[in-house]
Amino acid sequence: MQFSDYIDDLARSTGFLSRLPMPARHFSGHDGSLSRAAGMFPAAGLIIALCPGLTILILSAFEANAALTAILALSLLIGVSGALHEDGLADSADALGARGGRQQMLEIMKDSRIGTYGVLALVTSFALRVTALTIIISVIGGWSAFLICLAVGSASRTAMVWHWTVLPQARQDGVAASVGAPEDRARTLALISGAALFVLLVTLASGLVTALLGLALLAAAAGSWTSLVRSKLGGHTGDTIGATQQICETVCLATLALLL
Repeated sequence: MQFSDYIDDLARSTGFLSRLPMPARHFSGHDGSLSRAAGMFPAAGLIIALCPGLTILILSAFEANAALTAILALSLLIGVSGALHEDGLADSADALGARGGRQQMLEIMKDSRIGTYGVLALVTSFALRVTALTIIISVIGGWSAFLICLAVGSASRTAMVWHWTVLPQARQDGVAASVGAPEDRARTLALISGAALFVLLVTLASGLVTALLGLALLAAAAGSWTSLVRSKLGGHTGDTIGATQQICETVCLATLALLL
């Protein structure tokens, strides 16, 4: 691969995972597949987390209230991502929380309406992330919180690639099926670069021990969620991939906040 191929993949993965406008030339003649571009999901996570991260950095420089800063940063993150992953979390919670078989769960995921389990999952996720960010900003300051925001944004999207590759497709007509499964090279690139970025950034922010423990808990969260999806659905969907990002981001932020 040439350097320009990596830039194309970064633009395509960022465009898929967010509402950020990407130059049209990166999509010219492209068939919409993410099989190769998935390798750049960790780097795309950095770009997506940059806006909320800078919000934390700027507001902290003016000694703004930590809780309000966390809420504004997280709201901006949701806006940048278009609530893509939140939608996956809500649909997955509604499906797995309902009583019924595999087919009924898949039908619930396709329903655009949100149920009680979905609402509770979103509220819980938002509350935990805001609380964790507030603690992180209060304890280690804006610059370190900025680095952690980037680290978690990258690593949580790395977890998406892992969930995507270790499980087969649960159905043949979903978003995940339409864009293709990540290639082996893309999976390896994502896992290595995502883990390295996380350890580097969190180490700079709060030390190597915190970084390694945070990565371990993130991996455990991704593994537990993937095992649950395997047992209930037998494979992944676009919603379960999105939910992976939300679960890992929430668990990771909460873990790092508790370790400070």
